[in-house]
Amino acid sequence: MATAVSLFYVTSLITRRSALKRFASTTALASARGALTSSNLTAAHHQTGTRQFKHSVCKWCFKDISLEDLADQAKDLGLESIELLNVEELPTINKRGLKCAMVKGVPGRIENGLNDAKNHDAIVAFMERQIPRAVELGATNLICFSGNRRGLSEEEGLEVCAQGLARIVPIAGKYGATVTMELLNSKVDHADYQCDHTAWGVQLCEKVGSAHFKLLYDIYHMQIMEGDLIRTIRDHHPWFSHYHTGGNPGRHELDGDRQEIDYPAVMRAIADTGYTGFVGQEFIPAETDAIASLQRAINLCSV
Repeated sequence: MATAVSLFYVTSLITRRSALKRFASTTALASARGALTSSNLTAAHHQTGTRQFKHSVCKWCFKDISLEDLADQAKDLGLESIELLNVEELPTINKRGLKCAMVKGVPGRIENGLNDAKNHDAIVAFMERQIPRAVELGATNLICFSGNRRGLSEEEGLEVCAQGLARIVPIAGKYGATVTMELLNSKVDHADYQCDHTAWGVQLCEKVGSAHFKLLYDIYHMQIMEGDLIRTIRDHHPWFSHYHTGGNPGRHELDGDRQEIDYPAVMRAIADTGYTGFVGQEFIPAETDAIASLQRAINLCSV
C-alpha cells in the first residue's frame, strides 16, 4: 500500500475530499497492477467494523497543521477527539463537535512527576484548577506522569506517587474525572522514567484503590519495554482508561512494512475487553501526506 500511495505524494497537506479521491484512485491503480494483497486492500478502504471504541488523534504529532484545520479534517475522517490539548484549546474543538479524550498535564512534568514529593504541591494545584474547567468543557481524562527514578527504588517511587495521588484523586472524584498515568518506555524515548512497565503501573493503581486513577496503555511504548501486548491487555484492561498507538520502531505509520506491531489484532483484543473509550493515534507521520496516513491508521484500527 505504501508503494502505491507514494505515487501521489504532494508537497502540501490535503483536504478530506482530495484524500478520499486519492485513496480511490490509488486502490484502483494498485488493483489493476496486482500490486496489493487482499489484506492490504482491506486496510486501504474505510472499514468501519463495529467501531465499539472511539477514535482520537494527538495534536503534537501533526505540528504543521493548525488546530483548526486538524479539527476540520478529523471531523471529516470520522474521529471524535483531538487530544493532549491544554484546557484553553478545548473551545476550538468543541465548537466543531469534537471532544478532548486526554487533557495535557502540568507542563514539563514527564521527568519531574509524582515520584518526587517536591512536585506534589504544583501538580495538586494544577489539578485543582484544571479539572473543573476541563470537565465543564466535556473533558474528563487528564494525564499525569511518574517522573524519572533518579535513584529511587521501585518501592520508594510507588509510595511517593501514591502519596501525591491521594491528594489528587478526591479532586477528580468530586468532578467525575479520571487522572491517568502514562506508561512510557525508558529504553528509547524517556530514559530513567519510572512508570515503564505495566506491572508497576498496575501495582500503583491497586495501592491508590480508586476508579478515578488509571493507566494510559501506550502500545508503542509497551512493545518496546515488554511486548506481549494482547495478553497484557486481556489481563489488565480494567486499569486502562485510554490507549495510544505508534509503529515500532520509529513511532511512524501503523501500516508500514518496517514496523512490527499487528495493529488489527491488538485492536480486536481491546474491543474484546468491552472497552468503549478512546484509542488515540500518536504516531509521527513519516510520509508527506500526513492526513492520508491518519486516514489509513483509522481504517486499520476500526475492527
